[in-house]
Amino acid sequence: MSPDDLSQVSMLDLFRMEADAQAEVLTAGLLALENDSTATDQLEQCMRAAHSLKGAARIVGLDVGVRLAHAMEDCFVAAQGQRVSLTRGHIDRLLSATDLLLQIAHTPEDEFARWSDAQSGLDACLTELAGILEGKEAAAPAIAPAPAITPAPAAPAPTATTTRERDNSDRILRVTAENLNRLLGLAGESLVESRWIKPFSESLLRQKRMQHELCLTLENLRQISVTATTDEQTRLRWMRAMEVAQKCRQGLSERLDELEMFDRRSLNLAHRLYDGALACRMRPFGDGLQSFPRMVRDVAQSLGKEVRLEIVGETTQVDRDVLVKLDAPLGHLLRNAVDHGIEAPDVRVAAGKPRQGVIRIEAKHSAGALLVTISDDGGGIDVEKVREAVIARHLLNQEAAAKLSKAEILEFLFLPGFSMKTTVTDVSGRGVGLDVVQDMVKQVRGQVRVASEYGKSTSFMLQLPVTLSVTRALLADVGGEPYAFPLGCMIRTLKLPKEKIARLEGRQHFDFDGRRIGLVSAHQILGGGEAAPVGDELAVIVLGDHSQMYGLVVDGFLGERELVVQALDRQLGKIKDISAGALMEDGSPVLIVDAEDLIRSMDRLASEGRLKGVAAGAARGDEKRRKRVLVVDDSLTVRELERKLLGNHGYHVEVAVDGMDGWNAARMGDFDLIVTDIDMPRMDGIELVTLINSDPRLKARPVMIVSYKDRDEDRRRGLEAGAAYYLTKGSFHDDKLVQAVVDLIGEAVA
Repeated sequence: MSPDDLSQVSMLDLFRMEADAQAEVLTAGLLALENDSTATDQLEQCMRAAHSLKGAARIVGLDVGVRLAHAMEDCFVAAQGQRVSLTRGHIDRLLSATDLLLQIAHTPEDEFARWSDAQSGLDACLTELAGILEGKEAAAPAIAPAPAITPAPAAPAPTATTTRERDNSDRILRVTAENLNRLLGLAGESLVESRWIKPFSESLLRQKRMQHELCLTLENLRQISVTATTDEQTRLRWMRAMEVAQKCRQGLSERLDELEMFDRRSLNLAHRLYDGALACRMRPFGDGLQSFPRMVRDVAQSLGKEVRLEIVGETTQVDRDVLVKLDAPLGHLLRNAVDHGIEAPDVRVAAGKPRQGVIRIEAKHSAGALLVTISDDGGGIDVEKVREAVIARHLLNQEAAAKLSKAEILEFLFLPGFSMKTTVTDVSGRGVGLDVVQDMVKQVRGQVRVASEYGKSTSFMLQLPVTLSVTRALLADVGGEPYAFPLGCMIRTLKLPKEKIARLEGRQHFDFDGRRIGLVSAHQILGGGEAAPVGDELAVIVLGDHSQMYGLVVDGFLGERELVVQALDRQLGKIKDISAGALMEDGSPVLIVDAEDLIRSMDRLASEGRLKGVAAGAARGDEKRRKRVLVVDDSLTVRELERKLLGNHGYHVEVAVDGMDGWNAARMGDFDLIVTDIDMPRMDGIELVTLINSDPRLKARPVMIVSYKDRDEDRRRGLEAGAAYYLTKGSFHDDKLVQAVVDLIGEAVA
């Protein structure tokens, strides 16, 4: 099942997923409020998270969850209104309530009744939350959280000084990240503009050659004219014409020499400016590692082990964004090295090793990339046990698993939920960690590899871009528009003969290294008008990973470019399948694709059976069209409930996670109806309805508001903004939602 296809997930499981997500928001917000209890943005996020959990719990009929979330919401609302000032004791109570809410969410359905028992702890928690509203203080918990499961702190902000001793001449100047990004963007534009001079200079060189040919032609005409006439005045005119032509030729040559010199100086200056601006984004690798030595020591101590952490290459320069993203993956790898890799002291001594194990982190630049290696001198990985685990989990049969090499077997360690630990501890055994590492590496267009020698050592090698500001990409033509595909996200490019295309279960495939890879038209994903006429071969970009690959068919390849990445305006929100933009040498814009998003889009089309043929053109015009509905709601539970209800009645339903996401989707898609909530982050439903009704292209599209707010003034606000229908979410448990949709746009099939 696709990660985005939740149609087969039960409502209770959806609630549990939402509880997990919102609990993360609550925890992060509460920890931030512990440092600043008046942080309005954190209070707003916590209030919204509790409000969403309350609504989701009401949807699944979990009254105890509704009561607890509502009590938490009251506390945040009181803090927003400055009726309560959250203290450390209050934060402890709210964190405990968050944990309790997660316990309730993950309780088996047939055991929900036990939370009504007075001994369950729910009543005590509600009493403590009520005490917050009354201003009562509470003692701090007696037992602190185990350090082994405490997340590693994020890398320090680029404007902060570190505890590392610095040279006295290394002065620190505070610069905001926004100003730094703006400077880098201007430097990148300067670099692009400087490249414009070269093609202009080349055009003048062509003019110079044409002028030279013109002078030769004039000289031939002069000789013919002088030979054919004895008129002295004619001779003088020819001489003056040739002198003027020679002066023009000489002047153009001199100006070209000056232009070429200016071109070299301008390009050199632009490169130096860009390199200088880029250097401002760089930070020593060691700045992101300050918490790790203590973490390794504490985790080792809790496990009865002796471990020392060595760091090599602390001064290696790393893009600050890459360094921030490295924090969590490095924390996972270090905890794994302590728990899985390093043996107990007695075991090490028996194996002829020192009692104290060594974990080593090394960072260096190599071939234009950042290489980060995390290695340990522990027991290594038993490849055969991994092979057995792969077979036991039915990931491969015994015959197929036996054919895989050592490196291929080790790749299975990166699968979500895959763990070699048979017992769950505070440190490991949950199957979480290595998949997080791989996800992060993919996000920054890098690669991760693992090597191990059983009984001796294990190493994880992360190959990452030195900076996220510049990317090497393949330009591809889609409908006459260039799109940039970062090289790190591609598996291969190829020219596919049409006769190699096969059809299996209604889908087009081709053979790729012994695997059947599905074909998808870039026009269907990215748009760009009608597909170009198909010749004997298709230009294909293979995207994905070993578990999931697609062949994206484009109109042609335009070559490789090094692009300065330009972030898209925040007002645009997240644009589907696009991550950023860039400028070409001639100043024309190009969009950089989001490979992960692109794969999700292809997977969604495939799972819904909506893939078009890449060589056969568009679908037949006589096929009946299903009406399309966009559902906009920040609650995962509500979104999926509406999608299921409408999908089961034949409508094609797409979803958006908040008002801004819904506004982008409404502008880009062709929907017959938009269904929206009111209370959402970034843009609420009233703003969304107002924008839709003020857009000449969208104002004829009906919008239905579905909200928990059932007061007359709320209903009036929605209808005055332009909504065609206002429905309360309590109507989910009957056919009112579906009937309202039918009233507005008719049955699902036109």
